[in-house]
Amino acid sequence: MYAWLEQEIAQRFSPVQQLKRSPRGTVELLRHKETGHLVICRRFSGSGEVYRQLRALSSPHLAKVLEAVEQDGQVIVLEEYIHGDTLESLLRKKLFSPREAAEIARQICEGLYPLHTMGLVHRDIKPSNVVLRDGHAVLIDFDAARIHRADGGGDTQVLGTVGYAAPEQFGLSESDARSDIYALGVLLNCLVTGAHPSVKLAGGRIGRIVTKCTMTERGRRYSDVLRLRNALQGGAVWT
Repeated sequence: MYAWLEQEIAQRFSPVQQLKRSPRGTVELLRHKETGHLVICRRFSGSGEVYRQLRALSSPHLAKVLEAVEQDGQVIVLEEYIHGDTLESLLRKKLFSPREAAEIARQICEGLYPLHTMGLVHRDIKPSNVVLRDGHAVLIDFDAARIHRADGGGDTQVLGTVGYAAPEQFGLSESDARSDIYALGVLLNCLVTGAHPSVKLAGGRIGRIVTKCTMTERGRRYSDVLRLRNALQGGAVWT
């Protein structure tokens, strides 16, 4: 399958732009020669287990993994390219209202729910990894994702983005779904205030939600994204 996918990429796609290069591998934007459709191609060293599981997921709020193959520790992934603007680029122009921010966070919860149901943790939720496509939030880039195992110890590799990563992601214990809730709380606050909650906490109901999401002791956070989603929706007035 690995050699077959390499051949398919060489024959059917043209390179458009290299998006990322690191010691671990590359991320490249490709265009299908016949249809013109764009896809993301990831090549990296390591395990492709997470991406192979992601092939079974389909959600309007998650980038679709089209193919994932592995051979001798080398992985190739083809992933849907999401047309739109990242929250990072949008935040350079303006902040979001509490209602807008709550809706974006609610949609991210919708994407995280099937991910967490499969035992997967994204571990790198931040403005550059969320794209607004036709007004809908789509979570991208699963390179830091891992499979949560109840009998696991601490994370074997520190991944995530400082400021958004939960305390347990720095080797203190194993990250789980509540680690994503922590990062989503930081993201929610940044959408409204432009700052980390430790610098400037959002006011009103948003601030209370952010505070619960970002508790250092993860047992005091929302226990799952459905509870967070419920807190983010409803008819209450946002202030």
